[in-house]
Amino acid sequence: MRQIVILDAKTLGEDLDLGVLEQFGRVVRYETTTTEETLERIASADIVITNKVVITANMMQESSRLKLICIAATGMNNVDLEAAKHYGISVKNVAGYSTQSVVQHTFAMLFYLLEQLKYYDERVKDGTWMQSGLFTDVSRPFYEISDKKWGIIGLGSIGQEVARIATAFGAEVSYHSTSSKNLRHAYPHKSLEFLLKDSDIISIHAPLNEDTYNLINELNLPYLKNRAILLNLGRGGIINETDLAYELDRREIYAGLDVLEKEPIDPVNRLNEVVHKERLLITPHMAWTSIEARKKLLDGIVENIKTYLEES
Repeated sequence: MRQIVILDAKTLGEDLDLGVLEQFGRVVRYETTTTEETLERIASADIVITNKVVITANMMQESSRLKLICIAATGMNNVDLEAAKHYGISVKNVAGYSTQSVVQHTFAMLFYLLEQLKYYDERVKDGTWMQSGLFTDVSRPFYEISDKKWGIIGLGSIGQEVARIATAFGAEVSYHSTSSKNLRHAYPHKSLEFLLKDSDIISIHAPLNEDTYNLINELNLPYLKNRAILLNLGRGGIINETDLAYELDRREIYAGLDVLEKEPIDPVNRLNEVVHKERLLITPHMAWTSIEARKKLLDGIVENIKTYLEES
C-alpha cells in the first residue's frame, strides 16, 4: 500500500481533518520532525507532506520509494529542487491559499498599533478610565488612514490586495519593487529611500532572497517619519531586527512583525529587550493561519496528489 508521511502536522492545526488523505494510502502522521529524524521517517514513504521540515539531496538519495513531495506552503526553499529533479521526484507547493488571511492580519496589526489599542484596553481594565470622571480618553491621540501615505514593499498578490483596501480607506498608495521588474501597476513606483521617507505606513509583502535580506537596516531606518508604522508580513530577515530594536528605543516609530529571521524567536533577539514595548507588536508567524486559509491549503495538497497520481 502507498505510504503518505506527514512530517509536521502540528503546523497545520489540530482542527484540520487530515483524514481526507487516507483515500490515497496509509497515512503516517508526525506532529513535528527534527533534522535527525527526517531520513528515517521518509525512507519508506511514497509521498511526503512537509511544511517547514527540510528535505535534502542526501535524504532523497536514501529514500528509494519517494516519488512526490507536497509542500504545505507556497515557499519551496526547504526542499532541494535540483536534487528532486535529478532523482525524478515531483515537488508540488500550494499558492494563493492565504492571501486574504495575510491581508486581514496586516490590517489587524496596523489598527492595534495605530489606535494604541493595548494602551486603551489597559486604561479601562485597570480602572484608570473609571476614575477619570470623563466619558472619553484622548491621552494617546491616533490618526486616520485617510489621506495618509502607505508604501508597500513587494506588490505581488498580497501587496496588491493590501493596496486595494488601503485605497478604500482613503490612503495614498505607492510601492517599491525589490527586483525592479514588477513595475506595471496603477500605483506609482518609488525608490526604497523615497518610499521610507515619504510614507506614514509601510508594509512589507516581499519574499526573502539576496535582494531583500537586510533590506531594512540601520542605514535606512532613520529615514522613517516620526510615528511611522512599519509592518513585516513578508519574511523574517528582510528587516535587521537588532537595528530595528535600536531605532524603536531611539525615537517614536512603531513596528508590527509577523515574521522573524529565526522562528520561534531567539531568547537573545534584541527585540526582546526593547524598552518601549508599546511600539512593537510581534505575532508568531500566524498571518497565514485563518481556518479558511488552512482548509484551502489542505484542498491544494489533496489536488496536487490527485493530479500527480492521474499523470503517473
